[in-house]
Amino acid sequence: MKSTLSFSKTPADRLPRVAVIIVNFNGGEILQKCLLLLRQQTYPSFRVIVVDNDSRDNSVETAERTFPEFSFIRAGYNSGFAAGNNIGFAAAQDCEWIACLNPDAFAAPDWLSNLVKASMAHPEFQFFGSLMQTGEDSTLLDGTGDVYHVSGAVWRKNFRARRSQAGRELMEIFGPCAAASFYRRDILAEVNGFDENYFCYFEDVDLAFRLRLLGYRCAYVPDAIVDHIGSAITGYKSDFAIYHGHRNLEWTFFKNMPPLLLWFYLPQHLLLVLVTLIAYSLYGKGRVIFKAKRDALLGLPVILRQRTHLQHDRKVSSSSLRAVMAHGLFLPYRRHFG
Repeated sequence: MKSTLSFSKTPADRLPRVAVIIVNFNGGEILQKCLLLLRQQTYPSFRVIVVDNDSRDNSVETAERTFPEFSFIRAGYNSGFAAGNNIGFAAAQDCEWIACLNPDAFAAPDWLSNLVKASMAHPEFQFFGSLMQTGEDSTLLDGTGDVYHVSGAVWRKNFRARRSQAGRELMEIFGPCAAASFYRRDILAEVNGFDENYFCYFEDVDLAFRLRLLGYRCAYVPDAIVDHIGSAITGYKSDFAIYHGHRNLEWTFFKNMPPLLLWFYLPQHLLLVLVTLIAYSLYGKGRVIFKAKRDALLGLPVILRQRTHLQHDRKVSSSSLRAVMAHGLFLPYRRHFG
């Protein structure tokens, strides 16, 4: 999808104002590369806000000297990805759109331009995802949006597929990976941004679900391209990632699933939990996966209180939500074990 819209003759003060939020934690040279590429963006009306989560590697001090045109906020502690982004959202009251970008996501020069063009051409969508290539090999995809399965399982569409397999047209997706995502700021304010109880991992899926409960829709923009290293700071399949991902998976399912879908697909969800516990135990990660599920259970009273408000305010039907979810009893397992 290549838009015919052009910003070259439009004064910057008449274009939608965008804030790019980056949450940094010991980002080192990765942060510097991310910011350098943002400096090269072709879109003329944006600002960059870096929220630093108490880094100890001097990455934010170096960035402040190198990129004086950008804004830097020190959280003073490690607030996590969710709260860090919310701090950035609060500092972007002058902007109509918010782009979230990870320090390990390196944007093509027209990344922001193409996201804004998509938002202007398709007002039926209120948030958007990018085409993410793997940082080590641009012929491989890191994903083209998040897929939410009715069991509660989540994966990235086209993860590790060939670049040629990516859809070339704008299309609806359940939600974006927050490593390179784009939201109307007013809808983020409506749902109070990311859930800070999550700390990190799965918070973007939860946010997408909560936005969808209110009737907002998401699209994948194929020409909004970033190279994404993925888990460059926390570590891929580290205990940290497993714990937060699988604890937050439970919270997302029980918080957001409408009653009809929750009870109908609960058996599939319980099967998912059982298979996950067995599989991670066989991989030597039994302790961390059982801790994640235990802590998810302990946190359910708070989650269920949130659920009451979310379901009361829901504006869409169960059938319309199901229509944007993946189905099939064995689909999550074929992806991982097939």
